[in-house]
Amino acid sequence: MVKIVQFGEGNFLRTFVDLYLDTLNKEGSFKYGVTIIKSVPFGSIEQFKKQNCKYNVVLRGRTNGKDVEDVYKVDSVEDAIDLYEDKEAFYRLAEDPEVKLIVSNTTEAGIVFNEFDKKELFPDVSYPAKLVLWLYQRYKSNLSGVYILPVELIDNNAQVLEKCVNDYIDLFELGKDFKKWNAKNNFYCNTLVDRIVSGHPKDKETESHLYDLVGHEDKLLSVGEPFGLWVIEDKGDIKNILKDGHHNIDVIFTKDISYYKKRKVRVLNGSHTNMVPVGLWLGKETVYDVMNDKALSSFVDKTLKENIIPFVSSNIEETTFFAEDVKQRFLNPYLNHQLTSIALNSISKWKARVLPSFSDFYQKNHRIPKYFAIGFAYLISMYMNIEKIETKYFCHLPNRVIEVKDDERYLNYFNEKNVHDFLSDKSIWDIDLTSFENFETIINNYLIDIKKGKNLIEYV
Repeated sequence: MVKIVQFGEGNFLRTFVDLYLDTLNKEGSFKYGVTIIKSVPFGSIEQFKKQNCKYNVVLRGRTNGKDVEDVYKVDSVEDAIDLYEDKEAFYRLAEDPEVKLIVSNTTEAGIVFNEFDKKELFPDVSYPAKLVLWLYQRYKSNLSGVYILPVELIDNNAQVLEKCVNDYIDLFELGKDFKKWNAKNNFYCNTLVDRIVSGHPKDKETESHLYDLVGHEDKLLSVGEPFGLWVIEDKGDIKNILKDGHHNIDVIFTKDISYYKKRKVRVLNGSHTNMVPVGLWLGKETVYDVMNDKALSSFVDKTLKENIIPFVSSNIEETTFFAEDVKQRFLNPYLNHQLTSIALNSISKWKARVLPSFSDFYQKNHRIPKYFAIGFAYLISMYMNIEKIETKYFCHLPNRVIEVKDDERYLNYFNEKNVHDFLSDKSIWDIDLTSFENFETIINNYLIDIKKGKNLIEYV
């Protein structure tokens, strides 16, 4: 048995990693068992208990010119633990020699070091702090290390996580011997994941159709596209624990994932992140809606061609081919990929997914990338129109009100500060965005136009 500890119970991990492991189980390669850790205070795992951790994935899309709706019953998840209700179970996992892998998806905002975290505050600490305390328990139990595979979409995700871990070892004063053990015994593998997952259907008609398809009600049912790719940095004996090749998703082991990472994050995720505030402000609900609007589709196309593709690699033709494939994936009518879902943690996503291309464009052309600036202006407009109602935050769009989720600091930012502060705040962006000549002026002019009700993409 190869046991996996999974930080996160969301749709993506269940439709990607857990389905892959389930496929390996059914192929008879190894026996894999996943324990999900709900490591945030909000949300519930009650449904996992009700369904004995069993659920269905439906991969919907077009394959070889034909519409497909393939159903997979996933049995690889063995348990789900609420860290806020059962700390002891969390630490017992650290003492289990069969645990070989740790997988996480805490979004780009999750892999952070917080100097104010304390051991005594557990579990109200960051994900890396939780991981450190888990690893320390394993170290004290004289067990071997594990392979740590974060799937968060940040550059060198495992290296960033490892640095956070070492910073927490120092902060928590866990000792030099533990730090040496961590460096020698644990393998932090950078990864890249690629599959568009829309999750549980939002409308009753689709939900009813899919329940008929799987044969019963399934509140954990998740929808994804047929395409799937997992690129994993080749370290230690990882190739003896997981299998490469096609196992529902394509798995590639490589010593350097940088090209795959850059291409995917900039082309797919970057264009996603840039389209979302524009689409939401203009009344769209899904990625499919955006791509079926002539003006918005043209906006996405121009963003890719002018602001993204030239700055991925020297092989423009190959990147263009990938981008065309991505646009076809965006046009998958079955995914129902909600813009509000992609909008989660938009500020950190913009920094990780858009800012690198933005900077490269500026450095080469000595001017502001127009389509990124438009997307950013709509993003600021959203955050300037946020209202807190009880414990939740809502954005007042021109035609509707939507709930938004992000770091509270960003959700409350414009209550006290202004656009200049936002652009120049290095604690958000690591750089001063006003250092890009004319950027602040352009954004302010766009914001005036948006407030007047103008549609910025009519002029692109």
